Amino acid sequence: MTSLLDLFAVPPSLLALGEPTHGESAFLQIRNEVFLSLAEHGYRSIALESDRAAGLIADDFVQGSAAVPLDRALAEGFSHGFGAAPANRDLLLRMREWNAGRPAAERLTFHGFDAPLELEGAPSPRRHLVRVCEFLDLDRSAEIDDLVGDEARWSDPAAIWEPGRSIGGSADAQRLRVIADDLLTELYLQAPRRPEGWQAAFVHAMSAVAVLRYHAAAAAPLTQEARFARLAGVRDALMAENLLAIRSVEAHRGPTVVFAHNTHLQRQLSTMTMAGTDLSWAGAGAIVSSLLGDRYAVIVGSLGASPALGIEAPALSTYEGRLQQDTGLPRYVRASDIEPAERRTHDYRYFPLDDATVAHADAVLHIPTGVGAATLAERILALPGVEQVVASQENGSPEVAWGDRFFHVGADRRQPFATIVEHDVPGFDEASQLDRPGVFRLNLDLGRAEFERRFGFPPKDFEEHRHEFDFARLDTVVPHPGYALHGFASIVMPGPHLLPEVDQLLAVAHARAVDRHERAVRRAAGQQE
Repeated sequence: MTSLLDLFAVPPSLLALGEPTHGESAFLQIRNEVFLSLAEHGYRSIALESDRAAGLIADDFVQGSAAVPLDRALAEGFSHGFGAAPANRDLLLRMREWNAGRPAAERLTFHGFDAPLELEGAPSPRRHLVRVCEFLDLDRSAEIDDLVGDEARWSDPAAIWEPGRSIGGSADAQRLRVIADDLLTELYLQAPRRPEGWQAAFVHAMSAVAVLRYHAAAAAPLTQEARFARLAGVRDALMAENLLAIRSVEAHRGPTVVFAHNTHLQRQLSTMTMAGTDLSWAGAGAIVSSLLGDRYAVIVGSLGASPALGIEAPALSTYEGRLQQDTGLPRYVRASDIEPAERRTHDYRYFPLDDATVAHADAVLHIPTGVGAATLAERILALPGVEQVVASQENGSPEVAWGDRFFHVGADRRQPFATIVEHDVPGFDEASQLDRPGVFRLNLDLGRAEFERRFGFPPKDFEEHRHEFDFARLDTVVPHPGYALHGFASIVMPGPHLLPEVDQLLAVAHARAVDRHERAVRRAAGQQE
């Protein structure tokens, strides 16, 4: 892929990279590569579409805290369920590895920039207010508890659609907004005396304010359509406020990458039609772009097909169809170089490119297809003479292997040259954590020579080097955790940007299988003579 920075005469201080849908891992995997590459050029922070206060926990892990293990960072450091994404695990680990032994000026920082809410509802501000009070040594927990009351009255999902059920306009909520504002004032007054931990307390204070603003918006007596647009706009305004605050904190250290759905990052207004009514609001990108000017740049994401989401290849007349005519690999294209095209049919899974999105973007990152197990199998089956066996109950395979794929050349089924597996084998092969949803692993028979060339040691010495590898990391060629002694390597969920390397390794493994088959044929012919 073209270097991302080649797209800009001057690197932007806030570089937005968008995805057109949630759930396609390819965008997250490329995001990881982009950010770690940009770190080599002075970028020092990344902000994701996730709760900013929760992100403090993820960043504690990134900074090397022994008090926050990886499992907790993933479970509590992300919102919207994004901690379950395997690529987010990799991001935190790679940032932590980068930071090890580096001075503060070179360390990477993780941020969330979303408010602590979902579009369909928000919790109470209790935990955020309590955290600020603890930092300031103020005992107001009884007062806060009394005003908050039962959490259920804050989290009622019906309140988003029925203003009369929202607590946002109540006297209790209004009093809590005053308390949150007072605590913010006190934070600033205490800043000279309490620099340690001040930023975290400030994030919690702003999170409390954000939640209360959202509840107040939910209480406004608007039509259902206007209410949706208002709440979406309030959420994006809170995102923009967080992005500007993050840039204020990070400005002296270096630029920031922000990753989120295109709709939160695009420069133009966000629009949708609901019950026949056209709605629009300013997204976070529109707000931030208007304030930062050319210090903000946005690369919107575009997707051809996604096996994971059931999205099929686009029509050639659409933006996406035209973008993938020339190559099957991900690429950046300057928006000014993209000719007008048709808009792809929109559904809930994917927000397609259109004239406005392209016109207001700096560039487009187009991914022709996500890579699933079936996609990879098709690639292997395209090699000459390859046959596939899928483990099942019918062919006598053990249940733990059902659905796994084994690829052979010739009639000998004892030694596949490649396999695609989607399950851990308890007690034997669990290091790749294949029981995570959607995760699979490609295994390849490289042989002793290629194995040693790639890893720097022969297969027989693998156990001495086992500790050097993270077998659960995506997009990384590593020794097979169970069969490295036999010259096998593996890759967990290779992304589309890794396909050229996958093809090279497949060629090695396939050539070995062809050679074995041809030798077997010659032996059989000799025996018949």
